[in-house]
Amino acid sequence: MKGTRCDTPKCAFERRESPPGMASSRRSKLTDYGIHVREKQKVKRYYGVLERQFRRYFTMAERARGNTGQALMSLLERRLDNVVCRLGLCLSRAQARSFIAHGHLLVNGCRVDIPSYLVRPGDVIQIKDRTKTKQLVEANLQQATRPVPDYLSRIDGPLPEGQVLRMPEAEDVSVPVQTQLIVELCSK
Repeated sequence: MKGTRCDTPKCAFERRESPPGMASSRRSKLTDYGIHVREKQKVKRYYGVLERQFRRYFTMAERARGNTGQALMSLLERRLDNVVCRLGLCLSRAQARSFIAHGHLLVNGCRVDIPSYLVRPGDVIQIKDRTKTKQLVEANLQQATRPVPDYLSRIDGPLPEGQVLRMPEAEDVSVPVQTQLIVELCSK
């Protein structure tokens, strides 16, 4: 499984001035609509959400009180696959999705095999007591480099587990995105 891309300057590649292929003119400037769509696509790709799921989350965020953009990002951060990845139990969201779908996780002692499950404050996420599962999680924890966010806590031990302490807020989101542009696009 592929892990997340390294963001250090050593690993980053240099951008070319022109697109690959035969020498062509520079690309034209993005329109306002193009900028809005790019922000939405960035969020969808980051969380691995398809259009129909994204629309459902946006509808839920519109119904919630407060800022729609912050509510949307909070909903996406509460997805089980994201929480498992942020705890360091898996290296990427794709690996976390596969891990959950194969039934390796328990939420509050019950088997959950739905990656889009929304966790709530107080939920305890545990791995099943299987040899292969423990080996995979231990290897992932050794490779994990990102710190656990403030709204989660991880307890390392023979069976690592995590707990959701509170609802994620705007400063807990690790995606550099302008939520206002997404709200403007989706509320048309």
